[in-house]
Amino acid sequence: MEVQVDLTILQPRVELLLIAVALDLVFGDPIYPLHPIRLIGLTLTGIEKLLRAIRLDGYVGGCILFVLLAGLWVGAFSLVSIALHSLHPLLGQVFHVFTLYSMIALGDLFKHGRAVDHAVSQGNLEKARIAVAKLVGRDTDQMDGPACRRAAIESLAESLVDGFASPVLFYAFAGLPGVVLFKVISTMDSMVGYKTERYIFFGRCGAKLDDVANSVPALLSWPLISLAALFVPGCSPRKALRIGWLEHHMLPGPNAGWSEATLAGALQRNLIGPIWHHGQRVTALWIGEIGDSEGGSADDYRNAVRIVAIAGTLFLLLSVCLMFMPGFQFHAVLDKHGFSYTFRRFD
Repeated sequence: MEVQVDLTILQPRVELLLIAVALDLVFGDPIYPLHPIRLIGLTLTGIEKLLRAIRLDGYVGGCILFVLLAGLWVGAFSLVSIALHSLHPLLGQVFHVFTLYSMIALGDLFKHGRAVDHAVSQGNLEKARIAVAKLVGRDTDQMDGPACRRAAIESLAESLVDGFASPVLFYAFAGLPGVVLFKVISTMDSMVGYKTERYIFFGRCGAKLDDVANSVPALLSWPLISLAALFVPGCSPRKALRIGWLEHHMLPGPNAGWSEATLAGALQRNLIGPIWHHGQRVTALWIGEIGDSEGGSADDYRNAVRIVAIAGTLFLLLSVCLMFMPGFQFHAVLDKHGFSYTFRRFD
């Protein structure tokens, strides 16, 4: 008996990616009980409890957590996709699109940012603080209107990379398994990647993998945000390149500074400013060129949205170009001799 398994449904498809992005921009992140991120998070919590119960609560335990999560969920989404595709190609494609749609998050970011901007424009500071609390983890009770808008702008810059560019590029390179793998890494970082006593060792694997996974998209955000600024009146692509290069290292972590500093330069504004956490001021850092005004006006926010939207489009075009490059098709066979697979180059 021989069973042939068509794995092409797992490969990146331009039309499926474009549909997923359109759904995200129109409807935002879907809310449903079996959302992939929720499932990954619930599984992570269960595996963490098991690992801690057997005293694998250090660095090795964190690595085991990644291997188990990645194997489980990359395998699960791949198998379901293949099974549905074998029943009917349309079923496989619908599952593929909906999974991909659930893995990218740019539309919701724009929606939450609009809520902040609208509340500040109406003079409703309390509503603005509630809205911005959905975007950042800092104290919001001491934030004025411009500070709320600055926080929304910073979230736009950071989430352009880890919420959109990274998953889209992972998909372009490795298809559906690639984007699921990225979300496993991202979920690990958001849930256990802390430098607290509980997670300093256990969460290190997730944190470091997240740094590596976002490193190339973060670096690419530097020229792409700068290029996007060319199409927005009043913004400076030249200053974006300069400030992004000179000040990206000023922010914690190896990646966030590329997009945030570059956007500050593009807007020709100083961003971030004083930040409080648990009642204590943790930083008074400003990024941007000395002499530029503090950011936070309505025009600053709307220009930031335009730049991020254009940069996101450039990331999407880059991903589409990568998907048109020569690659490989996968073909698997399960018979009495065992499992075998072949690669066939296509142009």
